[in-house]
Amino acid sequence: MSLPPTSGADASSTVVIYSGGMDSYTVLHRAIKEGLEVHALSFDYGQRHAKELDIAKAVCKQHKIPHQVVDIRAIHGLIDNSALTNPDISMPEGDYAADNLPTTVVPNRNMILLSLAIAKAVNIGAGRVDYGAHGGDHILYPDCRPEFVHAMNQVAGIANFEPITLHAPYLASSKADILRDGLAMGLNYRDTWTCYEGRPLACGKCGSCRERLAAFAANNTSDPLAYESTPAQVTG
Repeated sequence: MSLPPTSGADASSTVVIYSGGMDSYTVLHRAIKEGLEVHALSFDYGQRHAKELDIAKAVCKQHKIPHQVVDIRAIHGLIDNSALTNPDISMPEGDYAADNLPTTVVPNRNMILLSLAIAKAVNIGAGRVDYGAHGGDHILYPDCRPEFVHAMNQVAGIANFEPITLHAPYLASSKADILRDGLAMGLNYRDTWTCYEGRPLACGKCGSCRERLAAFAANNTSDPLAYESTPAQVTG
């Protein structure tokens, strides 16, 4: 879903919030395909592991994409009530559900990251910020809901003298839809990491792994990543 621009000009460059996961990987390449000048922006906020960031660095180096990793670990104590940022909290396994979902919510994460990305866009003269909120996240994470994205788009239009457009191309799409789009672009999802754990192989048990595997199943194709355990019940 493309939001209405906050300014009349078409952006020739964009800042892509790039975690190294499959959603932001697809958003990154979609922006490249548009012919935009792409600046990738990643964040180290003290997440449980840095494997996604390492993959993001490698992809950007391979494609010669300008890439900045911002160290904001100083805020870790403000957002450590999550299994994604606190290794002392057990990582839930199984599909996302009401009883295990709150454990993986990082407080206010997207507002923080979007604010910093908007600042970078203004700083370098980019007209847009891209990020990978998608339809499957609406129930899971409050800061991926359309209401939040639309509100942040409005804020991005008035927070600086230079209006920035917030672009969430998959806001109404499922994880399977995103993957379908990426496969049509010929993307290799071996160059992504989705698992909440940072072990050599994806765990296959956490909600993020299961959602990813279900997306591949829905597209009748195999995930190129290796897994410690692939649940037989995961279907599209």
